[in-house]
Amino acid sequence: MDKFARDIMTSDVVVANYNDKVEDVAKLLIEKKIGGMPVLDSEDRVIGIISETDILKKEKYVATPPFINIIEGVFYLEDFRKLEEDIKEIAAYQIKDLMSKKIVTVHENDTFDDVANIMIKKSINRVPVVDDENRLKGIICRYDIIKALYDE
Repeated sequence: MDKFARDIMTSDVVVANYNDKVEDVAKLLIEKKIGGMPVLDSEDRVIGIISETDILKKEKYVATPPFINIIEGVFYLEDFRKLEEDIKEIAAYQIKDLMSKKIVTVHENDTFDDVANIMIKKSINRVPVVDDENRLKGIICRYDIIKALYDE
C-alpha cells in the first residue's frame, strides 16, 4: 500500500503568525528545538516559512559598496538595491519582513515518493502540507521521510 503525505506528516505543527516579532519566533524555535516553521496569515493560510537561516540573515553584516559617486550622479543601482534589501532584512521586526515567501507546499493526497522527490530536488528541510485552500494540515520534515522509510 502506498503512503501519502497525510500518512507521514506531523499534524501538531508549531506555527508563526506573519505579525509575530522575530525575537519571539526565535525563542519559539529554541524552545521547541526545531529549525523552522510555517508562517500563517490571519485566515490560517500558509504564506511563508521562517527558519534558522532566515533569522541568521537578520544578524549578518551588511557589505556596503566600495563607493557611490553621487556628485557626478553615477552609482550602480543593482548594488544599491542589494544594500537596501540587506538593510531591510537586518531591520526586520516582524516575521513577514524576514520569512521566505517563495515556498514549496504539498497536498495531503500527494504520494510519499512525490513529497520525498520534491524535498530532495529542491534541497528543502521541511514542506507544509496544505488543503485546496492553502490552509495548513501538517508539515513533513526530513526526519518524517526517514522515519517513513525505516521505521516500519
